[in-house]
Amino acid sequence: MCGNMLMKEYRICMPLTVEEYRIGQLYMISKHSHEQSDRGEGVEVVQNEPYEDPNYGNGQLTEKRVYLNRQVLLKLPSWARAVVPKIFYVTEKAWNYYPYTITEYTCSFLPKFSIHIETKYEDNKGSNDNIFDNEAKDLDREVCFIDIACDDIPERYYKESEDPKYFKSEKTGRGLLKEGWRETQQPIMCSYKLVSVKFEVWGLQTRVEQFVHKVVRDILLIGHRQAFAWVDEWYDMTMDEVREFERATQEATNKKIGIFPPTISISNVSLPPSVRSAPSSAPSTPLSTEAPEFLPVPKDRQRKKSAPETLTLPDPDKKDL
Repeated sequence: MCGNMLMKEYRICMPLTVEEYRIGQLYMISKHSHEQSDRGEGVEVVQNEPYEDPNYGNGQLTEKRVYLNRQVLLKLPSWARAVVPKIFYVTEKAWNYYPYTITEYTCSFLPKFSIHIETKYEDNKGSNDNIFDNEAKDLDREVCFIDIACDDIPERYYKESEDPKYFKSEKTGRGLLKEGWRETQQPIMCSYKLVSVKFEVWGLQTRVEQFVHKVVRDILLIGHRQAFAWVDEWYDMTMDEVREFERATQEATNKKIGIFPPTISISNVSLPPSVRSAPSSAPSTPLSTEAPEFLPVPKDRQRKKSAPETLTLPDPDKKDL
């Protein structure tokens, strides 16, 4: 783990088992990316294929590009707009050795900016304080619990159908999560995410690293809410079926944003062992096109507790300062 970066450990519990979430996570990522993509802006899947690591064994390597355009820039804080070009993209590389994953994010115009997340999944309620002893035993970090039912979310992303307090799964009978649900829920699992943000630019480092962590937290909260709220859509899927859904959705998403790369194929033949180029630690929840939409949420912006009322979306032309 590199030094001179802001590190936090996020713990997100889910009313699922680790094995169930393996399918749910893949389904949620694909569906979310497709829903939030539009022409010229969205998630292009560059690579998605089996990968073998000498230390972690068989896994899946994915590479994506998240394209951002001028409409996104208008929603950024003024200090960020000053250094961001009109068109750019974020590259995500992820190595999935479930129940352990590594992901890294870099930016096309900021060589000194990176996000690294290591994720481990366990069937418990977030009670393992030593899960990252091999990766960050002696490194200072803040532990942050994220509650998918009770934590505040940005108002414009609230959907009653995705609110775990009001949603109940027909296939599993789980849902209607109330305050304190983690103490009594069975089954229960936890996503442990060790997130490091690095931005080596004098005068902006602290502000940017803190800002990005707030963005990451919002992405994790909404993504995990959706994974559970869509459980009836993916619960009966096999791994082969969710991989086929992933492939078809990726092709549709690439066409939706106006990018037509060669046909994406997910091979069943594992690649030969090799040493991965990723750092020893890096992130796991993919940065979808939803991510830039979170950027305009300023520090003091009013946030809404989950509620069943119908919401009015804010004026998209309004600029946050």
